[in-house]
Amino acid sequence: MTTLLGSSLPRPDALGKVTGDARYPGDLVRPGMLQLKVVFAGRPHARIVAIETSAALAYPGVVAVLTAGDVPYNAYGLIDADQPVLCGDVVRFEGDKVALVVAESQEIAAAAAKLVAITYENLPAVTDPRAALAPDAPLVHQHHGSNVLGYVPIRKGDTAHGLAEADIVLEGEFSTSWQEHAFLQPEAGIAFVDDQGRLVVETAGQWLHEDRRQIAMLLNLPVEQVVIRYATIGGAFGGREDLSIQHLAALAAWKLRQPVAIVWSREESMIGHHKRHPISVRCRWGATNEGKITAVEAEVIADGGAYASTSIEVTKVAALFATGCYEVPNISVDGYAVYTNNIPAGAFRGFGAPQAQFASEIMVTRLAHALGIDPVELRRRNIYREGSIEPTQEPLPPGVSALPVLERCVTEAQARFQQAARRSDDHAPGTTTFGTNGITSHLRRGIGIACGIKNIGYSFGFPEQATATVELHGTGTVEHAHVRVGAAEVGQGTHLALGMIAAETIGLPLDKIVMITDDSSEAPNAGSASASRLTLMAGRAVQDAAVAALLAWADEERPAQATVQFRPPATTPLDPITTAGRPNYAYGYAAQAVEVEVNTLTGQVQVLRVISVHDVGKAINRQQVEGQIEGCVAQALGYALMEHFQMRDGHILTPHFSTYLLPTALDMPTEIVPVVLELADPQGPYGARGVAEMPLVPLAPAIAAAIHDAVGVWLTQQPMTPERVLMALGAQQTKIERPG
Repeated sequence: MTTLLGSSLPRPDALGKVTGDARYPGDLVRPGMLQLKVVFAGRPHARIVAIETSAALAYPGVVAVLTAGDVPYNAYGLIDADQPVLCGDVVRFEGDKVALVVAESQEIAAAAAKLVAITYENLPAVTDPRAALAPDAPLVHQHHGSNVLGYVPIRKGDTAHGLAEADIVLEGEFSTSWQEHAFLQPEAGIAFVDDQGRLVVETAGQWLHEDRRQIAMLLNLPVEQVVIRYATIGGAFGGREDLSIQHLAALAAWKLRQPVAIVWSREESMIGHHKRHPISVRCRWGATNEGKITAVEAEVIADGGAYASTSIEVTKVAALFATGCYEVPNISVDGYAVYTNNIPAGAFRGFGAPQAQFASEIMVTRLAHALGIDPVELRRRNIYREGSIEPTQEPLPPGVSALPVLERCVTEAQARFQQAARRSDDHAPGTTTFGTNGITSHLRRGIGIACGIKNIGYSFGFPEQATATVELHGTGTVEHAHVRVGAAEVGQGTHLALGMIAAETIGLPLDKIVMITDDSSEAPNAGSASASRLTLMAGRAVQDAAVAALLAWADEERPAQATVQFRPPATTPLDPITTAGRPNYAYGYAAQAVEVEVNTLTGQVQVLRVISVHDVGKAINRQQVEGQIEGCVAQALGYALMEHFQMRDGHILTPHFSTYLLPTALDMPTEIVPVVLELADPQGPYGARGVAEMPLVPLAPAIAAAIHDAVGVWLTQQPMTPERVLMALGAQQTKIERPG
């Protein structure tokens, strides 16, 4: 049989999506369902003095107004249940939910929500994470005792000695901002009690069984009494890991024993769900004249916002990657996850790695320039290799491909950028355009390169597993198979990839594989659609279950069935004394080269070409892999240059796409070249490893390096907006005019 793996099979859900036949959560709303409207706090920090609901309840068509007293267990959270479902005492950010209005229509619910009268006593708000660390700062959570949600120290070697033996020491300060997930489909869902007395929630999410666990907990129900079903999902990127509307619909449906629906507007979505963490990095890097990095000191501060979400885990990842993908003998990193009265920050594609490596990659390039060494060569001399020791004092997991990925990126960039220069009517990268009158033009081009590393799967001892069941049916031979695996399809193509793995292992055509994936009562727990883990984790569980089912078939079991829980090598928390540990069981490696054009009059940066190289172990479906790379580059470009989610004094200033700018087709590079390496991962199914997040890691520092190559200034704040480019150019000009 010809292998399926590596082919570019079409997505089975593609036709339904382009024709409109696919049913998204908003399409599940049926006539007669009750509608929910959230009453948001609208202020960053306040004590609730009173809630008056009588006027809203008296409004025609209103069925109920739910408040904190209606919630059996009023707390939820992915890791730390510190967020109230409905606030009853204190609100801690302006998107906190205070009441739920349940009515016969959305219009009625919206009108009645305005009649819920809440009396507040405003409290001091803390919105600067560094200020929040001060001993006398207002506390976001009084019982916590401080605003330090989590502290992550990492130590390796002797940093003082390492800096002393360096011939050059550079300092840097970097900051990144929030990023909105901006998935195409805002949050929506329905909930009802079925004829078996089960609470059913149909929605979009990233982890069936975790949604079920949290909803069961807050309603004091056995988990078996809660069923989560996912409809077609219009993107996630980490934004659906935390509960947003699922628990609200569940609460109303269970309390009223009537079907309910909730559909958020884009503004409600942007106010109501978490964002990427803003992170600031202060660091010192030392190196010898020969180009060996001797030491790194770094302080990493993550703004976690009002609630924990995944902030501690993100801070661990950011602290781990404060030295990028380079082996540094002496390291001292202090990471802080900080509570503020800003919007909560949580999971977002990259999970702390892009923020940390924006700093580390720029510092490596700056060191190269200061030492007079080619930036690629400096990377070669320090990049991770097989057996390299991580910052946590343990060898890297096997399958280290950072160097071959870098070398391939250099080869591709040299060939393609030279070709582009020969084709261009303008000028080669790194030079200036001249106008017809001989005067230097305002358009300048530059090239930049950066590397990246991102963990695959859960880290630092967080329990990691994926379970799959494979059933084989037929008479004399296996004729078809059912694959049960609770893995969310959020647009990445997981269901097709898992089906291809099953078909390859069993030896069946793909159309003989039935995937059962979207119902928590029918599909076992494969973990979340996050951390670039499903191809490796769920794929390995499916492969192993298929092998076990074939053995059962050979033993005459009909139908043959096998359930396998795959567990990778265990990771460990950091030792509280030595900070040693095994943080991850697998990594993905990336390198990108970019060419940009900078308009020195407007500050506009146009990314012209991107070479994006990734080791995926084995491309299960090549078209999907290349599509993931291209899509992630697009998202990374927005994050690097234009997506500026802004807050002031705890208030969101950009709750619409008219003020929060997203890249369009006109902003995309002329050329995105995805390059796929297949250096087999020792654990993945057929050697496969994930790739979903990796292209987001190196792009911003590669663009920053290209901007520097073009106009000679470093941008250290992200996004690198035209205003910031012009400010940097202005500061450069002032320095030239006023030397010393």
